Amino acid sequence: MTEFEPVIIGLTCNWCAYAGADLAGTSKIQYPPNIRIIRVMCTGRIEPEFIFDAFRMGADGVLIGGCHLGDCHYQEGNYKTALRVSITREVLKSLGIEPERVRLEWISASEGKKFSETVKSFIEEIRRLGPNPLKGAPEA
Repeated sequence: MTEFEPVIIGLTCNWCAYAGADLAGTSKIQYPPNIRIIRVMCTGRIEPEFIFDAFRMGADGVLIGGCHLGDCHYQEGNYKTALRVSITREVLKSLGIEPERVRLEWISASEGKKFSETVKSFIEEIRRLGPNPLKGAPEA
């Protein structure tokens, strides 16, 4: 039997976390290939449905990376995100999905190493949780 390899969806802010991931790549700071990065202009644009859809389609975890609080290029997008993620975690919990499967991190464009370390630690946490409980469940 092979070891469980989680699939992580990364929703990253164009200006900060996505640029941090890019810096990790150009600096040759490695992180596991388990993450599939989707760039959004601002984390404030991330709707809870994006997270629910990721799990429904088989992702084992969702990592949201945005600008540090107070540094949002769109004023308050990351504050909106913090509130939405908190509420989304509660909904997931009520649906029987561990809220720890969603991680929110503030990562600036200059923090390539932090991006890499965040991805690594999140993948390890998801490995401990095991596969998404919705995997293999019939669609309603």
